[in-house]
Amino acid sequence: MDLYSAASRLSRPFVFTEDDRDPHRVARRLGIAARGIIGDGLTCALVRVDGVIDWCCMPRFDSPSCFGAVLDPERGGSTSIQPVRRPFESLQRYDPDTNVLETLFRVPGEGVVRITDYMPWTDDPRAAIHEIHRRVECVEGRVELEIVFDPRFDYGATETTLEHGERGVLARGTSGDRMVAVVRDAKWSARERGSGLATRVSLKKGERRWMVLSYAGRSPEPIEAYRPFDHLRATRRAWRHWTSHVTYDGPWRHHVVRSALLMKLLTYAPTGAIVAAPTTSLPEWIGNTRNWDYRYTWTRDAAMAVHALNLVGCQREAREFFYFVRDCMEREGGLQVMYAIDGLAVPDEKVLEHLRGFADSRPVRIGNGAKTQLQLDATGPLVDAASMFERMGGSLTLRTWRHLRDVVEIVRCRWREPDHGIWEPRSGEKHNVDSKAMCWVALDRGARIARLFGDVAQEHAWSDAARDVQADVLRAALDPTGKRLTAAYGVDVPDAALLRLPLHGFLEARHPYVVETTEWVRKELSVGPFIHRYRLDTDDGVGGDEGAFLLCGFWLAENLALQGRIDEALEVFVAHAEASNHVGLLAEEIDASSGVLLGNFPQAFSHLGLVNAALRIDLGMRLRDEGSHAAPHLMMDGSRQAEPR
Repeated sequence: MDLYSAASRLSRPFVFTEDDRDPHRVARRLGIAARGIIGDGLTCALVRVDGVIDWCCMPRFDSPSCFGAVLDPERGGSTSIQPVRRPFESLQRYDPDTNVLETLFRVPGEGVVRITDYMPWTDDPRAAIHEIHRRVECVEGRVELEIVFDPRFDYGATETTLEHGERGVLARGTSGDRMVAVVRDAKWSARERGSGLATRVSLKKGERRWMVLSYAGRSPEPIEAYRPFDHLRATRRAWRHWTSHVTYDGPWRHHVVRSALLMKLLTYAPTGAIVAAPTTSLPEWIGNTRNWDYRYTWTRDAAMAVHALNLVGCQREAREFFYFVRDCMEREGGLQVMYAIDGLAVPDEKVLEHLRGFADSRPVRIGNGAKTQLQLDATGPLVDAASMFERMGGSLTLRTWRHLRDVVEIVRCRWREPDHGIWEPRSGEKHNVDSKAMCWVALDRGARIARLFGDVAQEHAWSDAARDVQADVLRAALDPTGKRLTAAYGVDVPDAALLRLPLHGFLEARHPYVVETTEWVRKELSVGPFIHRYRLDTDDGVGGDEGAFLLCGFWLAENLALQGRIDEALEVFVAHAEASNHVGLLAEEIDASSGVLLGNFPQAFSHLGLVNAALRIDLGMRLRDEGSHAAPHLMMDGSRQAEPR
């Protein structure tokens, strides 16, 4: 019982009763965040705390789902391992320093069962086998379990047929998809409730069974053929080897390591692309329409992720991402807002009318219409990440530099234009101050990199342009009082994106404009420690409510730390870190009044924000303890912040 006792100290058990056999009821009751995630470097699966896998796209992140019950419990499809007897308690945790997930069931009057879920992972895409392995072992007593296999290919839009024999079940989709489910000595039959096939096993203490799900398998093989024990050992070893390179050893190492593991899990190994999240259409407010497909790589988001990974010693991921961007630019002839994970165009946005959506939150969308927007802010994080890569000991190739040079030059020529900006509104373009500042970042960091490649002319031209951008912002972006910066030129409203201006050195953190703007954002956009992106009555062309944006809260924590307000920064940071779910994962947003996580899950944006804030506050605490006054003026990579000229 050691695992159960240890897990009990970390979180309260989830309790499941007879009422939770209703899939719609249990989905609403549990919420979005009652899940862990496993993956193999090509795709991921969400594992709910009651043993249900209700989201998985095969063979890659942006493929149509084969398990999509998170978006529709009746049509989406799922697979599960659950105790037959109710009620039962459930706890989840990760095997330390890995993405191997453990779920523990305690069934009163019967015993305790542990499920170990993982996808075989080697960090080598050529070794991918597209499998999910589930080990079930009885820890105490004797427990009867029901195992269900009910895939629905193509987002549940087409028919799936199931054929079962002595070795297992073969599922076929009309579009050619196949998946095999194997459990030794299983007697599969039609379910008493719902569709799919089910089998029951009874395990006593010390006994175990494996369930293997193999995508594209032609027919079931004996369980030994899938070598689940060997893959489990190799997967644990590979994750722990990767985690050993995480250099952060501060007070929030557990949160930082989990965030790094999550960002690595969201990396598509064949190309180095990082998806914003592994899901689509999980709502930013229950019952509302802010439901988007995040299974693609945004240049900005991914660059911010590799910047954070670089800070904690993960240089390989940064290098692979720069190669990905380089190859995409050679193919496309320029930098795009977002890419499919193979570097091709993101599909056009469309609605899947046959799916009800999570907790009846329609529409369910695939593809993303923001791909055609002008987002001038995207180049700044990319060039900033490249500069960080160099500062942390990496070396950009000349071929990569040529492409970076082209995109920085485009920024120099276009920074005066309005754009859609980081929040991707569908109401038109503005002169967004955050976008102007990110253009400054692109020019400032570009000038630094140009110096490394001996391009003196570009260095001077971009440094001059950076000064022009800063001067223009300080002239045109002040509110009528002349004390603070506004969301856009001539638009006297706050924007949480303004919080990141000092984080990149656009202005010194204790500059009066920054201090006044920070307080304005907190006053107008905060609910407790949490921050909304902008006012909820803003006409962004989408409409509807949304939660507070977790990344913005981490920006606030960093901002306060740079101002020397370490205790306030700690308060904000801890509130956001503790908003993570039972296994340390964060969604995109949070209902500040209830603490319920909202939006696509888990979200790279939120976790990169956690890493940056943890390191920034840790640095500030150490400098404060040493009696140093340098904290407000130093960036984490050692570069100094800019002063207006």
